[in-house]
Amino acid sequence: MKPVVLQLIDSFNQGGSERQALQLTRLLFESAKFNVRLASLNPEGSLRESVSDLDLGEIPSFPLTSFYDQNAMQQGRRFVRWCKAAKVDIVHTHDFYTNIFGISSSVIARLPVRIASMRETEGMRTRAQKSMQRMAFSLAHGIVVNSGAVRNKLLESGINKDKIQVVYNGLNIDRVSTRNSRDESANSLKIPATFSRETLFVTIVANMRNDVKDYPMFLRAAQLVKKSIPQAAFLLAGEGELAGGLEQLARELDILDRTIFLGRCDRLADLLNVSTVCVLSSKAEGFSNSIIEYMAAGKPVVATDVGGAREAITQGTSGYLVQSGDHKTMAARIISLLEDLPRAHDIGEAGRDVVARRFSCELQLRETEALYDRLLVNSHGK
Repeated sequence: MKPVVLQLIDSFNQGGSERQALQLTRLLFESAKFNVRLASLNPEGSLRESVSDLDLGEIPSFPLTSFYDQNAMQQGRRFVRWCKAAKVDIVHTHDFYTNIFGISSSVIARLPVRIASMRETEGMRTRAQKSMQRMAFSLAHGIVVNSGAVRNKLLESGINKDKIQVVYNGLNIDRVSTRNSRDESANSLKIPATFSRETLFVTIVANMRNDVKDYPMFLRAAQLVKKSIPQAAFLLAGEGELAGGLEQLARELDILDRTIFLGRCDRLADLLNVSTVCVLSSKAEGFSNSIIEYMAAGKPVVATDVGGAREAITQGTSGYLVQSGDHKTMAARIISLLEDLPRAHDIGEAGRDVVARRFSCELQLRETEALYDRLLVNSHGK
């Protein structure tokens, strides 16, 4: 009998954690070393379609409104019963909410192996939330982190180093591949014809749900780029409640005529195909999916030096790192790339090579399966 491994995710909504968890689910299913199951706290979201072709059986959901009400207790009991019926050997949770719910409930279910995840470094959790998550980590047998930067944060908080395993995000190269010409990609994105073939697009892909992605920094850098490079234009791919305010800021900075708000972009390969330089302006990250997507598409990257960015980008070789909030240096780096396109191409190619060597799906799968095997052996020895 193959061990049963449960991937517990928060929802099927678009997001880095959700995409990575569902990608891992597919990789594990296709590897066939484990019997793979999937569950969520929220059954909604467009990413559900991405695993609809897999024979995962029932995909139950355990909706929560709070960790402290009667419903949470009821959902916890449901989860325990379901795990026992499914004979789950390993539960792998993927974010804050599933860590708290899934790890604590798995203790009650007496599951042999409990694995939590951490994908952020700072700035996103209250003191009470951090305390709850530390409790979940104390109950877990392993904690998967997506960068050395996140590992260091956990070590600073007192987490046992032997529990922590770095498994970098893997990238499915098909996500950034297209056979379309640049013009065909531009048409698919509905980029107005007023932007000519000579336009140099500077692109950012990040959600607009909170200020962690620091779009204002990007827009202030864009203002300086526009002054130096008149043929530059700016593509913003993301959705969220901050979109209206960001459009107003672009108007105030007098760059709205050169700025396109794409909203949620389901055509990432086409977006990167038309891009000349790609940017990430985050104040905090664990390890950015956007950075390795940019690099895999052969695009030079300018990113803030937060989280695991420097674990992917070598300064001046596969991209540039700037300090969070320093829009002037960010602009200078973007301008230098737009003024020397052959060099920008070389930096992009160097980044593509880094992704192929260090951030493949194959490596992500191999390291995850090795972790599962090790923890299963340890559980049998207890």
